[in-house]
Amino acid sequence: MLVDTHAHLSFPDFDNDRKEIIERLCREGVRLLIDPGIDVPTSRKSIELASGYDFIYANVGLHPHEASSPVDGEIFAELASLARSPKVAGIGEIGLDYHYPDHNKAAQQDAFRQMLGVARTLDLPVVIHCRDAWEDMLRILSEEKHSSLRGMMHCFSGDTTIARECIRMGFKLSIPGTVTWKRSLLPDVIREVSLDDLLTETDAPYLAPAPFRGKRNEPSYVRFVTGAIAEIRGITLHETAKRIAENSIELFRLPAL
Repeated sequence: MLVDTHAHLSFPDFDNDRKEIIERLCREGVRLLIDPGIDVPTSRKSIELASGYDFIYANVGLHPHEASSPVDGEIFAELASLARSPKVAGIGEIGLDYHYPDHNKAAQQDAFRQMLGVARTLDLPVVIHCRDAWEDMLRILSEEKHSSLRGMMHCFSGDTTIARECIRMGFKLSIPGTVTWKRSLLPDVIREVSLDDLLTETDAPYLAPAPFRGKRNEPSYVRFVTGAIAEIRGITLHETAKRIAENSIELFRLPAL
């Protein structure tokens, strides 16, 4: 009962063998997959993919890299319209990314607030991308906080202090394949927080787990993430997968697996 809460299976990286990838993830026990958009075209593709499979859902999003300059208001309106699809589980990925020197903080922050507004209007969870921007991220979430604000921190990369603050604000931490990399801080976080606050993802085609690091990632590799969490917490793979599946279903308000 494995779950990949964040895999870009609709990206061109999988155009040549998407059917085989889906067959493999099913054989490996992946029972739920969420494919996120990063702009209008990719959000459409996510919905199209999800519409063909009962166990695949889409997210509609605007990645911070798409906000290198102020974003046209029509884009937000189009994304809000797409998000009304019955196969859309959340709004994302959205957020802040200050890693590259040419980032536009003002445009990113405005786009992030706009997309949080879409999520609020539609009562959908948010899937947040945060890189080198935790101070502004937590500040904006605090300023935009409301009773139905909820979601997950995609590819969580913070320390235990940031983890506790995210959880306090109503967010779950999504653990990627980097948990298997040497010198990862994630094992410390996983030991400190409740299993109820954890999710699993691959972020395929990126961030492959240790056995495949440097190669194309794929959703079936979420088993390595789930296994790492089980080992760190000293519980069985079955119990870990079951609890994370329950967390995912609850957060995204999806049918039981």
